[in-house]
Amino acid sequence: MSKEDRAPASDAPTPRPEGFRRVAQALAERGHPHAPLWLDASARTSQEAADALGVVVGQIAKSVIFRRKADGAAVLVVTSGDRRVDEKKVEAQVGPVGRADAEFVKATTGFSIGGVAPLAHTSPPVTLIDRELLRFAEIWAAAGHPNGVFRLTPAQLQALTGAPVADVVQA
Repeated sequence: MSKEDRAPASDAPTPRPEGFRRVAQALAERGHPHAPLWLDASARTSQEAADALGVVVGQIAKSVIFRRKADGAAVLVVTSGDRRVDEKKVEAQVGPVGRADAEFVKATTGFSIGGVAPLAHTSPPVTLIDRELLRFAEIWAAAGHPNGVFRLTPAQLQALTGAPVADVVQA
């Protein structure tokens, strides 16, 4: 029996969390070539994800949620992990925004902070993609849980979300 065939007792199959399953299903339905991966350790931050995947932090497509002041809509900015979102630039695209707390993020996306995927939300957010992600041929995004990630290209991110690419980060 090979090492791959033997699983320690702690590796017994366990059902994945609902958010992870929702992202996996959405990716499969859209014919995305890469199923999400389940990491052994949580990757709540861009640096943790980059370290776990062996990539540079800029390749992590981190999700930042804001609350639009005019209507309370969730605004998702998918940005490069080595950049900081510039709220004024976001506001120029979508109108005034405020910070979103963990309860708002969970209620509007169906995901907890640290695992917000760019797709498969329970309520579709207004979405913007950071143009800085275009620096990379391959990027990684959260897959509905802090332990879940999936591989894609910036073009696939745009196709999966239908979101525009914009200048939304600090200089």
